[in-house]
Amino acid sequence: MTEAKLEALLKESRSFPPSAAFAANANAQPSIYAEAAADPQAWWRTQADRLTWEHAPTTTLEWDLPFAKWFSDGTINASVNCLDRHVAAGKGDKVAYYWVSDIEGESRTITYRELLAMVAKAANAFTELGVKRGDRVAVYLPMIPETVVTMLAIARIGAIHSVVFAGFSADALSSRILDSDCQYVVTADAAMRRGTPSPLKPAVDEALQSCPNVKTVVVVKRTGADINWVEGRDHWWDDVMAPQSDQHTPEFFPAEQTLLIMYTSGTTAKPKGIFHTTGGYLTHCAATYHYIFDHKVDTDIMWTAADIGWITGHSYIVYGPLVAGATQVMYEGLPDSGGRDRWWKIIEEFKVTKLYTAPTTIRTLMKWGDDLPASHDLSSLVLLGTVGEPINPEAWMWYRKNVGRDNCPIVDTWWQTETGGIMVTPLPGITATKPGAAMTPFPGISVDVVDNEGHSVGNGEGGYLVVTAPWPGMTRGIYGDPERFKATYWERFPGMYFAGDGAKRDPDGDIWLLGRIDDVMNISGHRLSTTEVEHALVGHPMVAEAAVVGASDETTGQAIVAFVTLKLSAEQATQDQAPLIEELRQHVAKTISPIAKPRQIILTPDLPKTRSGKIMRRLLRDVAEHRTLGDVTTLTDPTVVNMIAGLLETNGSED
Repeated sequence: MTEAKLEALLKESRSFPPSAAFAANANAQPSIYAEAAADPQAWWRTQADRLTWEHAPTTTLEWDLPFAKWFSDGTINASVNCLDRHVAAGKGDKVAYYWVSDIEGESRTITYRELLAMVAKAANAFTELGVKRGDRVAVYLPMIPETVVTMLAIARIGAIHSVVFAGFSADALSSRILDSDCQYVVTADAAMRRGTPSPLKPAVDEALQSCPNVKTVVVVKRTGADINWVEGRDHWWDDVMAPQSDQHTPEFFPAEQTLLIMYTSGTTAKPKGIFHTTGGYLTHCAATYHYIFDHKVDTDIMWTAADIGWITGHSYIVYGPLVAGATQVMYEGLPDSGGRDRWWKIIEEFKVTKLYTAPTTIRTLMKWGDDLPASHDLSSLVLLGTVGEPINPEAWMWYRKNVGRDNCPIVDTWWQTETGGIMVTPLPGITATKPGAAMTPFPGISVDVVDNEGHSVGNGEGGYLVVTAPWPGMTRGIYGDPERFKATYWERFPGMYFAGDGAKRDPDGDIWLLGRIDDVMNISGHRLSTTEVEHALVGHPMVAEAAVVGASDETTGQAIVAFVTLKLSAEQATQDQAPLIEELRQHVAKTISPIAKPRQIILTPDLPKTRSGKIMRRLLRDVAEHRTLGDVTTLTDPTVVNMIAGLLETNGSED
């Protein structure tokens, strides 16, 4: 039987062109699209000139599907591109990072010269500890400057960093260490979370019980928490750094030298070790940072509000901005560390000009109220960005109005760990943006939306997002498993990279992301995206946040179950919510279609989220299907899922 096509039902007609002043001064002018389309490889080669090469490449792309090499005969050092060249150009006194602690009032200002000295000392220390070119080093650190120092020092000596998000469990850490055979680990005694130490070293100790090849652990003293110590294996960061020279002569490496491994979840239990090489990845980060964030080197204060443990932090806190010589805010804490207006205080204090964050965080800030951003001076902001998942139109509009004061272009970006850098995005001085739309491919990137047979869909139709030509930042594979790389990304649509995401073209041909194909529901023969139903729910003025899953249904195959967090006053919270639940069901039916009306709506004070802010829909599917819950260790609050499971038995509305 022919598989039903993915349908695209939600409509959005609002559009916001950039101001004339912004457009006139933008880094990207309209001709950029034609220039890149005329010869994409040649265009990317010109972008590689943003980097400092020891030997400039004479080759651009070598393509043996699905394996690419970019600029392979060039030699380069990532750390030199991030630091040395700026200091050599007389910009050593420029601030690289304003580091803001979880604890309000605690911060550090680090210049490019100071950061280079720290990285040089770390490179010397790691070399003395035995780290050499090609070695893998696991990095399990919070959002502190030593994390950036560690990454750049590892890159400087030709080793490979594998950063593991510091919210992951000991089991998750050990599986990643084992998969890439890391022999070195850099961690901290603890992280600070809302003013309280959150232990990290104990998770490392537990993980290493099953990792016999790890011979050295370097520990940053962040909080002074009591920790266990293994003599001969464990070393304090300060002890190994203090004796080192702050001078280090870097070596240059081939452009295709592996720079990093980053693990991402897969459909099997084993995570995928996505690896990126140096020259192409840095080129992609540098070009996208320059054009999409419209970087102004003399005036911008950039804040990418993400964790370095994710690819967003790698590409747009470390490599992209530092290659550009940017000044950034790097924040250790949670959105409400020190109060629910902490973000607005930071923007006001440091005069942040560009803010890049995730839709889940925007919805959380939105839920906390308009009065908080309104009580602070956010007039320094000139550009806003979103990353991580599709943003619903009403959250986009809230972001524009309450954070950007209706004066900031919003770049809603689509990309993945595997792509290395942004792939689909507005360009802020060119694009008339639409609330919730990723819009168009970045110059030099070739994407399509295709049907089940791999044919391009028409405007107004849904399908699967694919990349149809190689690009510099693309992953070079899954570490140690090239066959899994081929099967995972290249077999569904031969000759095309399949991202695993659904998408649609609107009537104008612009691209909207519909979320992971895993989250597509089959309702009475109609394949619907959970994203569109969530967008419709959050479009209701009483809804702060929503997550939607498909649950088994004898009649329709699957039925829609929605978990909804409301904006309620104290008085409203005590009232019977049954009429509102029915109103929400009818609202979805009217906004999208009667077939999209949820079978059941569960009102919940919170949704299960990881520490990075991602809603764990997998766990909600377990709840809706009455299955045993999967791993909850990465959740901010693991008790939320059990609370929701209890509500499912007593709350909701069903036909």
